[in-house]
Amino acid sequence: MTTIRCSWANPANSRYLDYHDHEWGVPCHDENRLFEMLNLEGAQAGLSWETILNKRDTYRAAFDGWDAERIARYDDARVAELLANPGIVRNRLKVAAAITNARAYLALRAEGLTLDKFLWDYVDGAPLVMDWADGVRPTKTALSSRISKDLSKRGFRFVGSTIVYAWMQGIGMVDDHDPRCFRHAGAA
Repeated sequence: MTTIRCSWANPANSRYLDYHDHEWGVPCHDENRLFEMLNLEGAQAGLSWETILNKRDTYRAAFDGWDAERIARYDDARVAELLANPGIVRNRLKVAAAITNARAYLALRAEGLTLDKFLWDYVDGAPLVMDWADGVRPTKTALSSRISKDLSKRGFRFVGSTIVYAWMQGIGMVDDHDPRCFRHAGAA
């Protein structure tokens, strides 16, 4: 029996297939992974997700396991090291955004909030299961635009509505698997 997956799941890349089968659309409440995925989605802007996924391990090493407290203290010398690292996207604005996001995340925590609570309150703690009748997923929604605005007001960067929607998909706030995909909530 053939396993039916979303059309975008590249069977030639085992890392990408594993991501589809075990992470994308799976509800995530782990703070470190939520922070990581926010920054990786920002790094992906203008590139393919497959490119970022192939660099994820290098990103984790380069950004100290996505430890926000460490990242928030990065100085010019550390930024120069990151911009010289061929294993990540060497874009000064994207690297600066990760540092800014670490500081914004720490400010959020100082208010007594977590990314988990902040995000999942938008959907009352339950993923939105999508079933786009025309088979076309949107690149953004009214909800992703609202979250984007709220994150921007809190000082986060590279959090436009399209990036936020991709983040919501990746962390399982929305289940956007194709209706026939074995991972879709309504699949038999």
